Amino acid sequence: MKALLIILSILLILVAVAVAIFNHPAFGRRMSKERKARIEASPHWRDGMFQNEKPTPQFTGDKSVSAMLWEFIVHRPKDRVPTEAIPAVKTDLRTLPTDKDWLVWFGHSSYLFCLNGKRYLVDPLLKMEFPTSVIMKPFKGTDIYSPDDIPEIDVLIITHEHWDHLDYATLRDIKDKVKQVVCPLGVAEYLEYWKYDKSIITEMDWYETHNSQLLTLNSKITCLPSRHFSNRLFGRNQTLWASFMVEDGGRKVYIGGDGGYDSRFQRIREQFGTVDLALLENGQYNNDWKYIHSTPEGLEQAILDLQAHQVFTVHHDKFALAKHPWYEPDSVAQAIAKQHAIHLLDKPIGTVVYF
Repeated sequence: MKALLIILSILLILVAVAVAIFNHPAFGRRMSKERKARIEASPHWRDGMFQNEKPTPQFTGDKSVSAMLWEFIVHRPKDRVPTEAIPAVKTDLRTLPTDKDWLVWFGHSSYLFCLNGKRYLVDPLLKMEFPTSVIMKPFKGTDIYSPDDIPEIDVLIITHEHWDHLDYATLRDIKDKVKQVVCPLGVAEYLEYWKYDKSIITEMDWYETHNSQLLTLNSKITCLPSRHFSNRLFGRNQTLWASFMVEDGGRKVYIGGDGGYDSRFQRIREQFGTVDLALLENGQYNNDWKYIHSTPEGLEQAILDLQAHQVFTVHHDKFALAKHPWYEPDSVAQAIAKQHAIHLLDKPIGTVVYF
């Protein structure tokens, strides 16, 4: 009898812990009926979930999912994580001019850029709190920016709901600095739950365009496809993932988001013409998931398809979410740029890049 009581007590404690964890605000909440109705009316919603424009299996290797996950956990190549602090620069973001166009990258997929006097912040992950801190650990020397360093933001852009792009702690701490938010369908449910005023949030489907009152005349943001997926905890592809084209002051900045290669880059080039700056995913790739993240070959073809004047690659140099050497994405980008005479702007974390 005593043993049974001990077992029951342990089970109750585990249940209580699980309930407490899953009630953490970072996990979000149940989708509202109104938002769910709009999601299900999307032409990209079929069979109970969002679909990519091309069939996109998440896993593409010859191993079972369990075998692949086990290998990922136990096989840790020595160069997967740097042993020393990698180069990074701490810049006072508040003093940067608004009469020039510039970019500051914070590592991985977080960056701030100024275009025609407006500040755009993309996928900020600047504070390692639970549960993100359990999932990822930043490389030495990369965790030098915090929400306190962020100036007022004209437009916050979120590309999708994954933990390395939609960070509760960072978004909680910068909320009062943000004038406007743009995100794909479904993602606003998190932001509203986290106390963002719904009146400043624009939730978009692919190919929708938003003309902001905060932007100048003839300036706009267009939501575009990427080839990826979504799931933050349970429920696959219940919110949308996206890339974005920002047009302001006669210039165009393409925010690629996460996603494997497909013909969308050719279509974006045909629709928008010359892009001044393309920010493209480069890192966390593997043949076991080659359709949902850009491989080196996919990055090269995307750059050739877009024909952007300037390219900056992201999604590397801060976290190890794949098995390739931590420095490989930098080498890949440099090799592509050299071979094709690409104007590559890649610089260490925190460096101010004028474009």
